[in-house]
Amino acid sequence: MHAALLAAEESAEAVQHLPMVPEAYGLVAFGGLMVLLAVTYAFRSVGARH
Repeated sequence: MHAALLAAEESAEAVQHLPMVPEAYGLVAFGGLMVLLAVTYAFRSVGARH
């Protein structure tokens, strides 16, 4: 039983090697969506001109 717990802990630690902290993924995604929103907002009246 003890060996199984140690093996499970080792495999759990091996999976958690992320290049950034998890909060950074959220901030990067939020920033990307804000950029896309700004691009969309910049071209909001293009269809009315043609």
